[in-house]
Parts: sequence; structure tokens; C-alpha cells
Amino acid sequence: MEIERSFKPYLTSHVWFHTVNRTVLGGPVGRSSHVCFNFWLLSLDTGLTQGILERLESGEVVIGDGSFLITLEKRGYVKAGLWTPEAVIEHPDAVRQLHMEFLRAGSNVMQTFTFSASEDNMESKWEDVNAAACDLAREVAGKGDALVAGGICQTSIYKYHKDEARIKKLFRQQLEVFAWKNVDFLIAEYFEHVEEAVWAVETLIASGKPVAATMCIGPEGDLHGVPPGECAVRLVKAGASIIGVNCHFDPTISLKTVKLMKEGLEAARLKAHLMSQPLAYHTPDCNKQGFIDLPEFPFGLEPRVATRWDIQKYAREAYNLGVRYIGGCCGFEPYHIRAIAEELAPERGFLPPASEKHGSWGSGLDMHTKPWVRARARKEYWENLRIASGRPYNPSMSKPDGWGVTKGTAELMQQKEATTEQQLKELFEKQKFKSQ
Repeated sequence: MEIERSFKPYLTSHVWFHTVNRTVLGGPVGRSSHVCFNFWLLSLDTGLTQGILERLESGEVVIGDGSFLITLEKRGYVKAGLWTPEAVIEHPDAVRQLHMEFLRAGSNVMQTFTFSASEDNMESKWEDVNAAACDLAREVAGKGDALVAGGICQTSIYKYHKDEARIKKLFRQQLEVFAWKNVDFLIAEYFEHVEEAVWAVETLIASGKPVAATMCIGPEGDLHGVPPGECAVRLVKAGASIIGVNCHFDPTISLKTVKLMKEGLEAARLKAHLMSQPLAYHTPDCNKQGFIDLPEFPFGLEPRVATRWDIQKYAREAYNLGVRYIGGCCGFEPYHIRAIAEELAPERGFLPPASEKHGSWGSGLDMHTKPWVRARARKEYWENLRIASGRPYNPSMSKPDGWGVTKGTAELMQQKEATTEQQLKELFEKQKFKSQ
């Protein structure tokens, strides 16, 4: 496929663009179309940046970011277990670099790396971590047309204390830092129980900033059995303007859940913008708690990673469902975010900078020295390829660990102290029994 590119730098509305003419095969109507895209390069004045609700209400597709904890663990900057974000202080360059990669791939939102950064998880370090995370996100957002979202998540104490006042105090502490740092909007994410998610929303709306709320649930609902539709209704009634899901499940399952949320809102005659930030892992064999129950979690998930083409399909299906805030969670690398931006480029009117080195649907392969590789430079090939795992003796599915649902059982509680040798021995024995 011949691609014609004419680069013409110009300055408009304080944003640098490159005009790039290219032929894109297989657009949303399934035929070739010659489209002029803008390669967005650098925003010079964030004062002109529209807010999250203005963007969504105008019909704009907002692209979120992707994986931080899992990705930075792989890169050697986060310790698995508590999954806390000390890296914003200990290794700020690593966090900044990942933000930059997502920005270049097309993300419109730089979410603060503040997952599990509340006082119950980080004790005296929580305030410095939240402040540093805001500064890093704002620094990178200022280099593009991006917003900063302050993020909180479920606490470690809800499952056994359910102390509303204490939990809201933890949320309020993080909110005070976000208000001081003047983030653009707020995200309450990764909630297994809608009750706690509602408490988070009720706390965050006091700031006067827009609030998004996402739950890490599947089509069966939260861990107390509240259906997705009812979860959505409760979140909107609490004050969330954007609702949806994140983490725990793959794009296919997550969109099924978002669809149920959408139907619940419609039945209740409520409106909210829809948001989806799933895993970049295939999880058809998950149970109600999602990928954390898979035996591969967290260090053996690589064979399940979605391809860029899987993510393009996800982006199109999300868009067709009416989702306009589309991003990813664990496993979502920058090239996955680029796939969202490329799939929805016809609707958005431009490609991200990272697409400058990436031919549409493998078009760059037409220059390969091997003819059979050149033959792969087409959309039909990659859309229809049945991908092999290269592991002939491995099953295609796993059996999730069935230790029970995290509702309050003592052995399922989050521990702050290291597990003792005796406790580990007991767990190993239980694991052997459960796997028989």
C-alpha cells in the first residue's frame, strides 16, 4: 500500500500540528478512504484546554491512559503485593516516562499515580506521594492536550470495618491534596463494592469538580451481588457524571458490564457518560472476582496479552456502545492506547504522534524483504489471524482459584505485615487441597 505523507508544521490555537495525508484502509464503513489527519505534537497553552465534561458533552472521544502498577512492576519500580506507588518519589523519571509514553500514544488524560496511596496503605508517606503524583501528571499533561485526573480507589479496611466516617476521611485526605494541586477532575476507580464506591463519590463531589466512578466488576455485579445496572444508578444518584468499569476483566466482558450499566440508567431515566478501562488480558475463564483469581496472576499473565488488533476491535465496540471515555488498566501498554487512537482517528480527526512510525493495519510491512511478510500488509490478514500461543502442552483456559469471595472472611483480608513462615506453610497446604 502506498502512503503519501506531506508534513506541514503550523501553529493554531496554541497547539502545534503536522498535517499528514495518508490512505487508511478499512475505515468504519469498511472501505478505503483518503483522510487528512492531524498529528498532534505539543500544546503550548493548557489554559485553553476544555474540561472533561465539555469534551464528552460535545461528543469528543476521550482516551484514557493505561497500566501503571503492572507495567512499573515489570520495569522494576513497583513491588508486587501491596502495589503502592512510592515510585513517584523514589523513581520520578520512571513515572514521568510512562506518562509521556501514554501521552504520545494518544491519551487525553494523565491520571495521577495514586492507586492505594491513602493513609491506610502508606501511613506517613501518603501526602508526599499524592502531591508528587499530581506534579508529575501535570508536568506531562502540560506538554499536550491532556487533562489531569486525581485518582482514588477502594480502601483496605472496608471489607472488615465498613466504618463510613473513617473511610470517607481517607478519601477526603487525598481529595485535599488534589484540590491543592488543582487537578482537572476526579476518578474513583477499582471498587468491588458499590456501597464504598458511593461513599467515594459523595466525598469527591464536595470539591465541585467533575467525578468519574468505575467499578472492577463483571456482569454478575459487585461482590455483594448488586447488579451492574443498580450499581450505575447508585453512582449517578451519588453525583458521578461519568460511570463505568475498570480492571479485573478483559475488554469483551467489561463492555458487557458497561452495557448492563447503560441499560440500568436508561430504565431509571438517568444520564451519565460511559467509561471503560479494562484489562489488556484475555480473561474468558474468570469467575466473579476477575483475573486476581487466575493462577497466572500476577506474574504469568503474558500469554493472555491482547494484540493491538484486539484493542482496535475493543475501541470500535466501545464506541458503538456509546462509550466516549475509552482507555485501559492493567496490561495496557502505550501501543494499546495507540491502537484506540488509530481505530477512532476518523471520528477524532487526527492521529497521535506515536502513529508517525506505525503503518495502518501493518502497511509498513510492504517494504519487508520477505514476500510472505509483505503479504501481511493488510487489514484482512490481521483481523482474521487465529493467533497461536506457542505453548503446545499448555491449556487454553485456567481454573480460577476457588477460595471464596472477598466479603469479610478473615483469611482474605489485606495484610500490612509480611506473612510469617508458618502462615505461608498453611497457605501452601490449603492451595494443594484446593487444587485437587
